[in-house]
Amino acid sequence: MNTDTRVARRFVDDGLRREELTEERIAELIREYGNSGVMQILTEAERDANRAAALADHPAGQDLWVFGYGSLMWNPAFHHSETRSARIYGYHRRFCMWMPLGRGTPERPGLTLGLQQGGSCHGLVLRIPSHQVDAETRIVWRREMISGGYSPVWVRARCEGDTVRALTFVANPAHRRFGGKVPLREAVKAIATAEGRLGRCRDYLHNLVLHLDDLGLADGQMHRLYKLVENHSP
Repeated sequence: MNTDTRVARRFVDDGLRREELTEERIAELIREYGNSGVMQILTEAERDANRAAALADHPAGQDLWVFGYGSLMWNPAFHHSETRSARIYGYHRRFCMWMPLGRGTPERPGLTLGLQQGGSCHGLVLRIPSHQVDAETRIVWRREMISGGYSPVWVRARCEGDTVRALTFVANPAHRRFGGKVPLREAVKAIATAEGRLGRCRDYLHNLVLHLDDLGLADGQMHRLYKLVENHSP
């Protein structure tokens, strides 16, 4: 264990609640920001069409696994019956999606994670029982696809001697919020200073490295980024 990078502080509540993930709340966001250019917010019909397309080849009557690599690991908001440590190949996590709301403001946007092609990613898979797939994926889409910044894709997740087919959400490079390979100095400043209704952007990174520690991954890119953010001076 590298004690220089291990996170010793407590988990920080990021404020996202299942009860807030309602169509009424999303309608409020559309009324507030829909014509401002701050953030594109998908309608219920647009999200339902995207969800139906993604789930079109999921066999009826089967449980659904969802792969989480960011806040889905500690605050998924959807009901699930099992959680496993897992790794996927062909994608890696990166702070690449700008956040003008939630953990930032239009004047000082934060950054959040997305999956980009290449490498591998260690996270968690969460199992939604078959009889809850329709109801709970509605929550998943309200959570992950509110602005269309991600694309739902199917991946093979290796976990505990087994491999499961899982749904995950990768960064959409065509989206206006996509930052690509944000320069390190710019990323550190954004994460260290941005704050919004859901809390500080740096707390999102803090929670991430705590959970990577729980998975036994005490070193790596995210821990190095965390150390830079903690040492950032305005």
